[in-house]
Amino acid sequence: MRPVAPAADATPAAGHVPALTAPGARTIAALDLVIAQCRACPRLVAWREQVARERKLAFRAETYWGRAVPGFGPADATVLIVGLAPAAHGANRTGRMFTGDRSGDVLFAALHRTGFASQPASTSAGDGLRLRDIRITAPVHCAPPDNTPTPQERARCGPFLTRELELLAPTVRVAVVLGGFGWQALLRTLQDAGWVIPRPRPAFGHGAAVHLTHPDGRSLQVLGSYHVSQQNTFTGRLTPEMLDLVLVQARHLAGLAPPSSG
Repeated sequence: MRPVAPAADATPAAGHVPALTAPGARTIAALDLVIAQCRACPRLVAWREQVARERKLAFRAETYWGRAVPGFGPADATVLIVGLAPAAHGANRTGRMFTGDRSGDVLFAALHRTGFASQPASTSAGDGLRLRDIRITAPVHCAPPDNTPTPQERARCGPFLTRELELLAPTVRVAVVLGGFGWQALLRTLQDAGWVIPRPRPAFGHGAAVHLTHPDGRSLQVLGSYHVSQQNTFTGRLTPEMLDLVLVQARHLAGLAPPSSG
């Protein structure tokens, strides 16, 4: 499936520039709506809509979301998971981050084991799953070809992550970053927002941890984990135990009670 699409740095559609639309969102719910309506990146819009039209054989009978995918989780979360971007036949199909693909199977099972999710699997936006104390987002909100957004696309989408962090500021204490792309994107976003980033910039790695401060007195613990991609989980580079340890650490740093053993 190869799209014929405009250049990634083509002029965004009028009225769909995140740097202009994101700051006006006064609540998480309003931001989610703004994100879902975004058409700022011509290449990503063309790809996500082509995927939604052509569909995967296994999902031929389904109607794909085919739009930008907002974050998922409570507006008063104390922990924020930062991924990469929606999967073409996962969140681009279901409309909910990490839902409906193998990566999501791994992530939601871990969130359930560690007390953050009400059930161990997520197959659709209407499956009844609820997140507790945690929210899931990404630095890029549209499914990119080959799972690879361009630097221009990441930068253009960046104001959404900036605004999400601002709206979560009263409660969020920990960010768990899945993969090196999300790690670099989050640190750039935080630096642009005035957070003090150590020099040299902290390197990504599974189990990496850095404590960041803001001149206004806020603090944020940033934890790194290998991404829950099949490439990592099928090869054993990331095991369920490894992921659980990072999420349990996030609970502890956020001041949350340990997950129930029952």
